Order: sequence, then structure tokens, then C-alpha cells
Amino acid sequence: MNKNRKNVAVIGAGFGGLQVVKKLSRYPDVQITFIDKNNHHLFQPLLYQVSSAVLSAPDIAIPTRNLTARRKNVKVLMQEVTGIDLPNRIIHMTDKQVTYDYLVMAMGARTGYFGNEHWERNSLPLKTLKDALRIRNKLLIAFEESEVNPKKSKDLLCFIIVGGGPTGVEISGAFAELAGKIIKNEYRTVDTSKTKITLIEAGSDLLPTFDRSLSEYTKLQLIKRGVTVYTDTRVLDIFENGVRVRFLDGTEKNLYAEFVIWAAGVEANSISRKLGLRLDKSGRILVNEYCSVNEYPEVFAIGDIANFTGSNGKPLPGVSPVAMQQGRYVARRIICDIKGKETKPFKYYDKGSMATIGRNTAIAQKGKIKLKGRIGWFSWLFIHLFYQVGFKNKISILITWIWSYITFGASARVITYPGEK
Repeated sequence: MNKNRKNVAVIGAGFGGLQVVKKLSRYPDVQITFIDKNNHHLFQPLLYQVSSAVLSAPDIAIPTRNLTARRKNVKVLMQEVTGIDLPNRIIHMTDKQVTYDYLVMAMGARTGYFGNEHWERNSLPLKTLKDALRIRNKLLIAFEESEVNPKKSKDLLCFIIVGGGPTGVEISGAFAELAGKIIKNEYRTVDTSKTKITLIEAGSDLLPTFDRSLSEYTKLQLIKRGVTVYTDTRVLDIFENGVRVRFLDGTEKNLYAEFVIWAAGVEANSISRKLGLRLDKSGRILVNEYCSVNEYPEVFAIGDIANFTGSNGKPLPGVSPVAMQQGRYVARRIICDIKGKETKPFKYYDKGSMATIGRNTAIAQKGKIKLKGRIGWFSWLFIHLFYQVGFKNKISILITWIWSYITFGASARVITYPGEK
């Protein structure tokens, strides 16, 4: 064993953390401790397909130990980080503590409620597998209870999604497709196509980071699928089974639903507020051009927990390509630092953005290049399969998508906790 090995601790098994580990593990002079409170890497962009019963949980999650089994210089710890002693380079966890020479924080983000934390009790987030399975259960139970009590179906089959970003749009489209086409002929006493799905966005456009024409296209496609879309509509309160909103003209109204999904905001992992570092208003750690902290150059923050100023003077968006590129960069920087070499500042290459609306319908944008409809949808399918981790997962998802496309089926409709409301 090489006693001169540098100890690198990587916290977070998301897109960024996994890239750091994959690249660093090629170097025998580095010992890596890979820490996450869960035992898996999660492909978050497809969480909405688990919540809408298209994919099952194992399709988009793969055990971290499986990914690192052949990387002998990687030690995996399923532990929750409770604190970090930056001056002494010690990570405190639930049942253990470790020291490090380099630290990479890639813990991602959590659901944020813009200071209205009491809304959490009355809404459902979508950031983890547990969240997706909970939403799926509630959705499927609502359909089952409607079959038993058709007179209550008008109230039971009413769902509200708050937030017109990619998550909100994709959930809305998936719910509409499930209710209107996939399960329509499976119920005898209730017409699931009459399910009311409401999408609420505070801004003037859905998917505001896209070109206005694509935002308008998205809105029209959702409406075509039966989704009620409110833009320029501010949520004032979320109560049990509904929300209170204010429209652009100043009028207020209560909208009722069986449940409310919150897809309107995120904030950095709460551990960032315990470190005494400079943060932005969302709790993200402010990093320099090398993705590191000025006070502690051996400490790096990447992905959703970091605020990195891009070439346009604005923070980079919280999307997986940013985290992945930063992860690969930080791994190179650590190796260069160990070897005494200089590295250039990190530069993000924007590969574009995309979002799916439903069957044969998606949008994509890269600079002035804009795609929509079927070609956008196939582009979306290819990219999401390409970046999926694990060959088995790629094949499983591909087969499921082909089967779903041919049969209009959604096979992951098992209610795992039938007693849950």
C-alpha cells in the first residue's frame, strides 16, 4: 500500500460526485472515500417517469457499490454527513468520521419553499426515489378509490402541480397521458380521461430558460392534452387539498385537488449553512474559477450546491451537464495539484436544454438551434439513454419505452403501500 496516497473524500453520489470518482479512481496514488446517505446513484431527470408509473425505481437507480466494485481505491460509505471541520479536514458522519487531503462537496439540492416551510406539510416534492414512489402511490390510489366511489371521482381525480419548469411540465404531461390514454379503458365506473390536471407558474412563460416560441409551443401542447395551465399566477398558500392563488389581475381564488406537487423551487443541501462559508441566497457555496473555496483551496463544491459564475456573469444552472463537467474538471485539477502542475480555470460548455411534454412531443434548444415535436422527442430519448448509468439500466429503459410506445402501456403500476393516503 502506498503510504503517500492522497485521501480524497467525495460527498454525494449524484452526477458530479460520480464523475469525480470515475476519473480519480484511475490513479493509484489516490485513495477515495465516496459518501452518500443513500446506497445508489439516481438518474434524477427520469424521476417523473417513476412517479407517473412508466418506469420502476431500479430502472433509474443503480447501487453505488456496483458502480465502484472494480475500482479498488474507492471506499463507499452509506452515511449522512452531520458536519465538516474544514480547518482540521475532518468529516463528521452519523456513525463515523474521516479525514481528507482533498474534499469534493457534491451533495446536490433539496426542495425549497421560498421561506414558506409550512407548505411542505401540504405538498409533495419530487427530488428522491422516495418522493417519486409516494407520488405514484397517491396517484394510483386516487384512481382506485374513484372506481369504488365514482361520485367522488371529481374530487379524487384532481391534481395540482406548482412550477412551470422542466419538472412541472414533464409531470403534467405524463399524468395527462396516463389518465387520458394509458389507463382509460381499464376502469369500468369512472372515466379517467376527465382527470383534472392543473399546472401553475408564477412567471409569464413555462420553461422560461427556453426561447419564447418553444415556451408557447409547450403550453399549447399541454392544453391540447387536457392540462389547465395558469401562468402569471402566484401561489399565496398551500393548504390541505389545495392552493390559494393570485392571478395577474389581482383576483384571488382557492383551487382544490387530491394532492399538490411542489416543483417550483430548490435550495442547496442544508449542510452548506453549517460550514461558515460564503453563500448565496439559496444556500449555495460561492466558489472561484477553479470550483474551489477561496479560504480552503483543497475544498471543492460542484453541481447544485455550488454557485459558479459563468461567462455571462450569471450562476450556472442547476442541471446535470454542469455537475458532470465540473466533476471531471475537479478530478483533473486534483491530479494536477498532486503532480505540481497548473490547470486552467473551469469553463462550462453549454450543450443545450431539453424537456419532454408527452408522446412524440418534446422541445430542445442549443443556441439558435431549436427542435420540437417528434424530432425533439427522439432527441430527448437518445440523450437520456446515452447518459443513463449502467448498461442493464439502458436496456431496461429502452425495452420499457418501446413497449410503452407500441402498447400505450405503463407497467410500473404496483401500489407498494396500499394503506398510504
